[in-house]
Amino acid sequence: MLLEINSDGMRLIKDPEHHLNTDGSRNLHKILKILGYSELYPPQEFALSKGVAEGKNLLIVTPTASGKTLTAMMATISVLQRGLKVIYLTPLRALASEKYHDFKLFEKHPLVDKPVKVKIASGDYDSAGRGLSDADIIIATNEKMDSLLRRRIDWLQKVGLFITDEFHLLSDPERGPTLEMLLTKIRNRYSRAQILALSATVANSSELAEWLDCDLVKSSWRPTKLVEGIFEDGKAYMNDGSQFMVRVSAKASASVDVAIDCVAKGGQSLIFAETRKRCASLAASAADTVHQMLSRKEATLAAEASSKLLKKGDDTDLTKTLVKLVSKGVAFHHAGLSHQCREVVETAYTKGIVKLIVATPTLASGVNLPARRVILSSVMRYDLEQGGYVPIRIMEYKQFCGRAGRPQYDVKGEGIIIANDNISGQDLYDHYIVGTPEPIKSNLMNGKSLRSHVLSSVVEVPGIRRSEIHGLFANTLCAYSHDKPMLLGKVDETLCNLEEQELIKSKNDRYITTSFGKTISLLYMDPLTGVQFRNFLGAIKRNGNDTQDNHVLSYLQVITSCEDFFPKLQLRKKDLEPILDLLSKNEDCLVVPLDEHTCSRSLLVLHKWIEEVSVRQISLELGVEPGDLHRIVEAGERLVSCFYEIAKLCKRADILVEADMLRKRIKYGVKPELLSLLRLTGIGRVRARSLFDAGVTSLKDLIEADEQHIARVPKIGTTIARKIKKETIKFM
Repeated sequence: MLLEINSDGMRLIKDPEHHLNTDGSRNLHKILKILGYSELYPPQEFALSKGVAEGKNLLIVTPTASGKTLTAMMATISVLQRGLKVIYLTPLRALASEKYHDFKLFEKHPLVDKPVKVKIASGDYDSAGRGLSDADIIIATNEKMDSLLRRRIDWLQKVGLFITDEFHLLSDPERGPTLEMLLTKIRNRYSRAQILALSATVANSSELAEWLDCDLVKSSWRPTKLVEGIFEDGKAYMNDGSQFMVRVSAKASASVDVAIDCVAKGGQSLIFAETRKRCASLAASAADTVHQMLSRKEATLAAEASSKLLKKGDDTDLTKTLVKLVSKGVAFHHAGLSHQCREVVETAYTKGIVKLIVATPTLASGVNLPARRVILSSVMRYDLEQGGYVPIRIMEYKQFCGRAGRPQYDVKGEGIIIANDNISGQDLYDHYIVGTPEPIKSNLMNGKSLRSHVLSSVVEVPGIRRSEIHGLFANTLCAYSHDKPMLLGKVDETLCNLEEQELIKSKNDRYITTSFGKTISLLYMDPLTGVQFRNFLGAIKRNGNDTQDNHVLSYLQVITSCEDFFPKLQLRKKDLEPILDLLSKNEDCLVVPLDEHTCSRSLLVLHKWIEEVSVRQISLELGVEPGDLHRIVEAGERLVSCFYEIAKLCKRADILVEADMLRKRIKYGVKPELLSLLRLTGIGRVRARSLFDAGVTSLKDLIEADEQHIARVPKIGTTIARKIKKETIKFM
């Protein structure tokens, strides 16, 4: 076996087969051929030398596009050959979907000696993991995995490899604590399983590898060279010593000029902008120029992508604007777009049809869309806690520019910061280009995280001792890198609070959950939300068998104001009149008094949605974009489902029908009279309303009506009518 030292100080394996058995070597060659690799990348060879295919725990810190997914696949082959399962963890559903398609490779090609099943689990946190037991590879979000751990699913004992992607998000205030506790529990409970932690940017990697008890594979090697620089006064100054001029136009932003310069040279550009509004504005200013650069074939493909977007999207002004831009080879991408719109844009960009995307920072931790040139239009971001704009962290910048360089097309990628915001180019260069990313730190020691994870530790081990709870939290990154006594003191304080709220009980220093506490944890709710729901239930007067829909507004208020609801949209001045009018009309049936100070715009959104107001009208009246509407509806439906379960636990049968009806109304966005029609597949809120207004008001009417009559109803037609009649058979 030949070893040599490269510029990173790595020992490169010129004979990687030495680290694999015969089957592993053969299967590695199969994967390389299928994925189009002629040979392993240096970081992949380094990972092999460190035992990635031999069950060794590794923290792998290598740049974007350096082959971390293939490295994970090498470990996967070894584990599957031993008859064990693999779980691949991601922080986002979009990433879970991407990795699911990647690992489908194992189903399509015989890479091991048996058929392989790949499944994805990224939603329904309160489900018991049914349908996953027969899977060999499971792609899951961190939250879904946390939910499975709380339920002590038997088949988890058969997992031989846990892969955690985007490991640097350990420091994220929202997602970080869940990942931290996941890794702590996995190490504690499934110590025989291999752990692979993957990231592109971890400054304190040695410290984190020590905490995880992993070997470290760290490299700056990339398949395409990354050159970083600053653009100021019409010139780019790069860290390889090169400089180049870009003609700055009077109409466009400097970031657009720099992006168009790349497109003119045959590349694709990605601009990160600070707000959604800025994304659309920058994309619009680039559209005409980019359109002129498209070949006839490219223009035709862009028009086709635009047409597809029009069919898949909604009728909001936002989507219509995007449709026009895509037809010119330009797009914007942010969380306000519907999932369907984002999917079309991503596909068009991946195929090279869209030449320039302007995106918010959410894309940096989302799907993989590399560009030849990545441009940061501003280093300032609005911080809610600070109440103003603050500079982004160096680690965030490194995540942005790490997308520069398309391995199949470019020999180098360029990451460029536009100098503005009254910060000199030299200061930006010294801080971001030359600077070292901030170390990853724990965010576990906050109230919301602690109360959820302390409660779950009691749920998972009934009768657990206080010392065992301390032992679990003593192995977290928070305890490792912070003041352990302070953390354990916070844990004790949280235990007291949970007991006061009757979520847990203790005796002789042992803890068990109450039925209420167990339900809250398994529903994957913040305990504070559960307490809010229980208190609200107590305020609803018992009314015999009354199932009238008279508590709707109160339900919507408690749901949209709880800790688990997101996004919470604040009322604007123009929303005061509608909210006051709504409160006035419902004053007699409110569970507790409400006023404009206790309501949010999200409440108005949900109310309009269940009153069948169109997506376009909601957007126009309340300034809510389709993506946000989807998240509001999704959160609302889930939380009403949780409320239903708590009501059932509290023996409030008198309101179960009402709560279940509200859940269905939120799911479909309809008034109560349409719920019967929505039992049929293919009938949504629009078609159900058309049928109802045409006199077809129930399943009985549908069964009795002839196909021609149904076909004549607006929004239906012959094809849909035929499907409806065919499906009504099962209700006869």
